[in-house]
Amino acid sequence: MTVTVSRVADPTDCYAVRYDVFVQEQKVPVELERDELDATAIHLLATDNGSPVGAARIVINGDTGKIGRVCVLRDRRHNGIGSTLMCETLEILRDMPGIARAALGAQIDALGFYEKLGFTAYGAVFDDAGIDHRMMELRFDT
Repeated sequence: MTVTVSRVADPTDCYAVRYDVFVQEQKVPVELERDELDATAIHLLATDNGSPVGAARIVINGDTGKIGRVCVLRDRRHNGIGSTLMCETLEILRDMPGIARAALGAQIDALGFYEKLGFTAYGAVFDDAGIDHRMMELRFDT
């Protein structure tokens, strides 16, 4: 397995992975999976030997990098791809001037995954596309 994560100018492959995970697998309505933030987001694609296996996006809002649409194809999970994808995402944010923290809305069953990466949960559980989520953040040392 040779996983690489790259920023991509054309997010078509990211959208395909997201469709498989969120729409097909998790039954998120297709009209909720894609939104207006995709037009200005930084898109990241994880590939294994050239094949798309994961995706994420970053939306900058003031001093916060909001990470979203983090996903790995079902048959490729538990191989470190999600961690590799998140580490690259965090590296991009740490290198951006003026960014003080990363934030994300985590699905409840993924809280432990993000906690291992240094994120802390805050606020109440909320529904996003029929799935319970909780906000999480990771503050960068400045």
